[in-house]
Amino acid sequence: MKIKFLIILAIAFGFSISNSNAQIRQRSANQHHRINQGVKSGELTRAETRNVRAGQKDLHQDVKLAKSDGKITRGERKILKREERKNSRKIYRKKHNARERN
Repeated sequence: MKIKFLIILAIAFGFSISNSNAQIRQRSANQHHRINQGVKSGELTRAETRNVRAGQKDLHQDVKLAKSDGKITRGERKILKREERKNSRKIYRKKHNARERN
């Protein structure tokens, strides 16, 4: 009975870890879409686009570094989520300032 419980617990824990990795990928994809939409609508200037894409590139490099040992630890996940929130705020601020692309 205890063995079945431990197996079920291990499987559930495995799904929660893969779910958080999927959340990181999905949020990054959403931010990429927001950047492209801002470029198409003219809300982002060329310089602003370079700036926010550089932030996305840095985040992507950090994810690769975190995965280099085979798993993303809780501390690494916390840092990645903080960086995602920072990039999200940057995208919003750049898209909603008074500058327009000509």
